[in-house]
Amino acid sequence: MDENNTIHKPKNVENDQQSKGDRIMDRRKTTDFWNYTQVILALLSWLVFLVALVMSYYAAPDKDYGVLRYYDIEIRQFWLTPLTGYLYILLWLSSLGSYLALMIEKYRSRRRSDNSNFTLIFLLIINLTWLVYILVKAV
Repeated sequence: MDENNTIHKPKNVENDQQSKGDRIMDRRKTTDFWNYTQVILALLSWLVFLVALVMSYYAAPDKDYGVLRYYDIEIRQFWLTPLTGYLYILLWLSSLGSYLALMIEKYRSRRRSDNSNFTLIFLLIINLTWLVYILVKAV
């Protein structure tokens, strides 16, 4: 104790508390092959999904608008089988790509601060739901 009756803390204790966040530093210096693979798989999955959206426009039955009935324009009431098969394959490829990207992320991310890809989870759920819908409605 000194003349003011205060107890001095060692300087190391204050520095340890301040620099606790500084000690947790990112040791990753560059992105590796698996990170690039995950990004490429995610982008390809979304691109395949967009192609599937366009293909579903042409494969799905036509809408029954009153104008079309008025002018006696034929309305297709069924799914086009060849395009539905391609659509089915595209949806499975998109699902597989998003699933593989999620698995790569699971085994590469060990920190809580790493991103969890909600967009890939959303894409996987939409693809699987759409696949079930096509199986139920197109058959």
